[in-house]
Amino acid sequence: MLARVRTLIKQADPEVVEAWKWRGVPVWEHAGIICTGETYKNVVKMTFAKGASLEDPSGLFNSSLEGNTRRAIDIHESDDIDEEALKALIRAAVALNISVRAAAGRVRPQERPKSA
Repeated sequence: MLARVRTLIKQADPEVVEAWKWRGVPVWEHAGIICTGETYKNVVKMTFAKGASLEDPSGLFNSSLEGNTRRAIDIHESDDIDEEALKALIRAAVALNISVRAAAGRVRPQERPKSA
């Protein structure tokens, strides 16, 4: 199931970077963390770092709904994944990361103007 999730994430955003953090948890990033993919015995949990700020018109979020920041999708082996809705959610998470970074005025050190 994690392999399928990985494929869908890469299809949604070819520029995504996958890293392994926190004891081997895969983390997908583009202008910040998009989501993680924790594997458990009967479920893969996709936790979106800024999920509470994302529109979820398809109702994919089904876990970690009580928090103010994160939201998650628990995917069981027998579940059908709404692939297009998941890709749209991933693209929305990337767009949010980019807008937050732009609003914060983050500029790479080598791009900062030199003071006079």
